[in-house]
Amino acid sequence: MIALSCGIYSLANGKKSYDSKILKESRNIVKIFNKNEDITEIGTFKKEYIAVLKIEGTIEKMNQTYDQDWLLSSITDLQDDNLNKGLMLFINSPGGTVYEADEMYLALLDYKKNTGRPVWAYFGSMAASGGYYIGCAADHISANRNTLTGSIGVLYGPAVDLTELFDKHGIKMTTFKAGKNKNMLNYNSPVTEEHAAIMQSIVDEAYDQFTGIVAESRKIPLYEVRQIADGRVYTANQALYNHLIDDICSYDSALDDMKSTCFPDLKSSDIDVNVIEKQRKKTFLDLLKDAEMSFKASPNPVEAVIAERFDAMPSGLLYYCLF
Repeated sequence: MIALSCGIYSLANGKKSYDSKILKESRNIVKIFNKNEDITEIGTFKKEYIAVLKIEGTIEKMNQTYDQDWLLSSITDLQDDNLNKGLMLFINSPGGTVYEADEMYLALLDYKKNTGRPVWAYFGSMAASGGYYIGCAADHISANRNTLTGSIGVLYGPAVDLTELFDKHGIKMTTFKAGKNKNMLNYNSPVTEEHAAIMQSIVDEAYDQFTGIVAESRKIPLYEVRQIADGRVYTANQALYNHLIDDICSYDSALDDMKSTCFPDLKSSDIDVNVIEKQRKKTFLDLLKDAEMSFKASPNPVEAVIAERFDAMPSGLLYYCLF
């Protein structure tokens, strides 16, 4: 903000008649930078509705596109909302951690058990590994014709062993440990047969859990699931052939099918579809871009001068963020 204020002052240098006006207008800029996007509040709807819950990005505790706690909280809020009549999962994810995927899967099962409401899923461009895992909580799975899905498997690693490199360059590293396997998979420790067996047992157990869930949810014999669950991804047509999904259609068609199948006594217009998604709060760079666009669109001559001067710089208003 200091840099921005100085920048506004310097841009107005030579036009002293604008100095006081620019300093006055700069107070409004602070309001722009303090403005955050609103987050959708569940429970403000006034009509019966199907909720669309978006599950996007790498599945983990939190990142730019995925927020585990927010998703779990949203499912609880929907469960407590009597106007909510069902849930459509929109899944577009390459997968992620076993823990978070399983936590989401179990939360969705609780939602169905406690409410008796339907849960359907629609797969976007990718619903692989943990994304498919979560989708298994759905009563019905639809996919876009260009979806890549499957990738039923578990991956851990890689484990990097730098001991030979250290020996070659005379690097010595000592780790003090209690328990012979406490330092396993550290880069200064070779992977022994015992280490490999320990980690393989962990991966195998997670794989058994994953394939068991697929077999139960998709009504496929476990031995058949294991034949197709070799970690590969499948196209939508391949997934349909292997009974991993129920149909291939557009997103709108999936919503219409859910309405007609789950609520046959209601007209389509009698039930709303409300997207429940966490809107990303704007970053400082987003706010700078918004300010620049605001200046350009403003009829205020002072802001027009500021926009003109900023445009003259190679990076526009973002010049002040290039540290």
